[in-house]
Amino acid sequence: MWSIFLSGLATALSLLVVDLVVPGITINTITAAAIAAGAVGIVNAFVKPFLQTLTLPINTVSFGAFSLFVNGLCLWLASLFVPGFYVTGIIGFLVGPIVLSAVNTFLGNYLDKKAPAFMKDGSELNAARNPSQLPNSSATPMTIKESELSTDGSSQV
Repeated sequence: MWSIFLSGLATALSLLVVDLVVPGITINTITAAAIAAGAVGIVNAFVKPFLQTLTLPINTVSFGAFSLFVNGLCLWLASLFVPGFYVTGIIGFLVGPIVLSAVNTFLGNYLDKKAPAFMKDGSELNAARNPSQLPNSSATPMTIKESELSTDGSSQV
């Protein structure tokens, strides 16, 4: 649940950065950026696989360069459904998805590392409670032999 929220937050913030950097992409409000993040996610989940399959021969001949056009088309399609989010011009169409992807990757990795443990999948919390769930843990309890203890306060190793 939290990972979806963090992904959406990273996409919304990335769209705001793209608005600042790329001419041809305009986002009027932060609310429009949040809605646009959802629209981009929905278009990428449902429309993009269909378009990639449909354009596979052209993409193969162009050695993958046609995927830039498909990404631009998906970003433009998402802008059709969100008021306050506009993609215009060839620079916004082709460069916008590249910048969006780069910034989104950076922000996604940053938020993933800096997010509190409760916002993640919970594996860190469970591992803290039960060390046997750690991947490289032998999870054997440490025992101290009576012969290792001394009465003068020093320890023998």
